[in-house]
Amino acid sequence: MNFAHLHVHTEYSLLDGSNKIKEYVARVKELGMTAAAITDHGVMYGVIDFYRAARAAGINPVLGCEVYVAPGSRFDKTAVGRDEDRYYHLVLLAENNTGYANLMKIVSRAFTEGYYYKPRVDYELLETYHEGIIALSACLAGEVQRNLARGMYEEGKKAALHYEQIFGKGNFFLELQDHGIPEQRTVNQQLMRLSQEIGIDLVATNDVHYTYAEDEKPHDILLCLQTGKKLADEDRMRYEGGQYYVKSKEEMAALFPYAPEALENTQKIADRCHVEIEFGVTKLPKFDVPEGFTSWEYLNKLCFDGLKRRYGEDPDPALVERLNYELGVIKSMGYVDYFLIVWDFIHFAKSNGIMVGPGRGSAAGSIVAYTLAITNIDPIRYQLLFERFLNPERVSMPDIDVDFCFERRQEVIDYVGRKYGNDKVVQIVTFGTLAAKGVIRDVGRVMDLPYSFCDTIAKMIPNELNITIEKALQMNPELRGMYESDENVRTLIDMSKRLEGLPRHTSMHAAGVVISQKAMDEYVPLSRASDGTITTQFIMTTIEELGLLKMDFLGLRTLTVIKDAADLVYKNHGIKIDVNHIDYNDHTNPDAVLIDYNDKKVLDYIGTGRTEGVFQLESAGMKNFMKELKPQSLEDVIAGISLYR
Repeated sequence: MNFAHLHVHTEYSLLDGSNKIKEYVARVKELGMTAAAITDHGVMYGVIDFYRAARAAGINPVLGCEVYVAPGSRFDKTAVGRDEDRYYHLVLLAENNTGYANLMKIVSRAFTEGYYYKPRVDYELLETYHEGIIALSACLAGEVQRNLARGMYEEGKKAALHYEQIFGKGNFFLELQDHGIPEQRTVNQQLMRLSQEIGIDLVATNDVHYTYAEDEKPHDILLCLQTGKKLADEDRMRYEGGQYYVKSKEEMAALFPYAPEALENTQKIADRCHVEIEFGVTKLPKFDVPEGFTSWEYLNKLCFDGLKRRYGEDPDPALVERLNYELGVIKSMGYVDYFLIVWDFIHFAKSNGIMVGPGRGSAAGSIVAYTLAITNIDPIRYQLLFERFLNPERVSMPDIDVDFCFERRQEVIDYVGRKYGNDKVVQIVTFGTLAAKGVIRDVGRVMDLPYSFCDTIAKMIPNELNITIEKALQMNPELRGMYESDENVRTLIDMSKRLEGLPRHTSMHAAGVVISQKAMDEYVPLSRASDGTITTQFIMTTIEELGLLKMDFLGLRTLTVIKDAADLVYKNHGIKIDVNHIDYNDHTNPDAVLIDYNDKKVLDYIGTGRTEGVFQLESAGMKNFMKELKPQSLEDVIAGISLYR
């Protein structure tokens, strides 16, 4: 007998699943299975991580989601009779690439259109995007099972036939589960009867929420973290019986001796599911250029106009050669539109009085960026290397981080949304995780251990980047000693280690914005941040791997302070300072006073170490370093920052 797990919650069923993807895939492989699914609650956060891990292990990844189905319209946000009737559960699996694309749309619309307590879909959405999807009737919270559990057999039958009509014959299955709950056994008998009566096949699943049987206790603690309860509380959410782990074929066969076909159907369904996800192929949006130009011609025009503006009407042939070289690399790598897009929104910002940073990172080494006024740092004067930014031998998306005035950053994002379409411009999700110190305090609270005790243990974890509890045990002999000698410490640490690293909540990336060719849900599933902003369900690195254009719109308060200071100088003294040009000989704006970046008084002041609020120079270490360095030129400051970093 073959078997595949088709109803599985991973760590991305936030604070509900403790089944870490890498451990899950390794366990499936160890059990001799050839396929496995991911079906997190209402989301697809983990599908790419799972896809890659499964493929690497030789496991066929079945990509899915356990969605919440509204009893009426997804647009209806009013309360219904019982809390449990706000939504039903339904498992959706992508059979092919069409199904995967449709699944992304279904899950996205659940957030953008149907969110009410949970991201909800409805029949209309399922009918519209059913192609390429296989559906399972889910757990006791599924519509069919809920009706059967209430003794409403005809309503259950009607719901099953409705789902079959939506997804098509052979694409909807009645799901048997047995976690030792008496109600499940009653419902399973009804499902067997229903299957024979209406000819819908059965499938057997285990509602996996953790990897190993011994994970029951740490998973119970995780549920307490989700609900704000303690283990000792009587009235709380719990998964009774300890059966929600990745079971072997033999364990599943022992549970369902009366339905061998339901077990075989898991493998048959998995064998039907094959999705191919494309990585590394760029999907840049097209920039609309003025009539009579191609993108390439327009970029050249802007750059050569900028070359004359920066270096005079008759620039040195070496500058022309450098510009042509960079443009050639940009064209050969397919990034012409990328530079036009960045030029455009920076041009918008500057035209509307929004302060823009002079440039940071490797992009400052590009004369193309300098002539387009994307950066204001002369790469020739400062001998900066273009190849650190773009190198034909190392194909990767260019990455220009742009600083904007903290108070007006959103105006630039709104402009980009208007220009390319708000459905094509989306901010990026990030995940907060249960990190070493925090998870010890959280687990200790759930276990009702004294705060001072947990705090003492947490403080023994070294303050080191990416520290783990296991590393801390190796680094701190005192902690190791307590772990080996004190039962309470051992239990606290063992439980914490099983939960460490799990994502605990979502938030929005501080700067990352994605811009796509087509509607974003063609490429990635979408969710909704706590303030209502639409975000991707994939993190920044995954977005880049999928070939989408990720831009960093950084809000820098220092820029706001500089602009305010310059405005106050003009208001109080009538002197206009041009803070956008750092070359003292650059008279692009003849009406403004340019800043002398080798002003001795300023450099002497930096040498006193009193540099609070000065970007890159405000840490205690940099202040001390500047006092010792006593910089005599801007180059000294540059060298100092580089050496210190």
